[in-house]
Amino acid sequence: MAFVRAAGRDEVVPGTIREFQLDGQEIALANVEGKFFAVNNVCLHRGGPLGEGEMDRQVVTCPWHGWQFDVTNGQLLTNATVSLTCYPVEIRGDDVFVDIG
Repeated sequence: MAFVRAAGRDEVVPGTIREFQLDGQEIALANVEGKFFAVNNVCLHRGGPLGEGEMDRQVVTCPWHGWQFDVTNGQLLTNATVSLTCYPVEIRGDDVFVDIG
């Protein structure tokens, strides 16, 4: 496993999502009620930046065309067979680490 520091815990406040570049990979890091989830930052529809999307509980809406994904499992809300890549997350002290493989 290759855990990489993504952010400080206070950099992604509850109810938000932010995009990060981790060793060349586009990752979106979401904070859902104090629990962190990491998914691929690229929307499966047309490549929109999910880390710039709006969060509603655990659902992020792509800012380009409105596709919605559950950040806790990566699933597209309208088709559960379509999902984003999800990455394991660890909290180490005040830092959030993501396993990018």
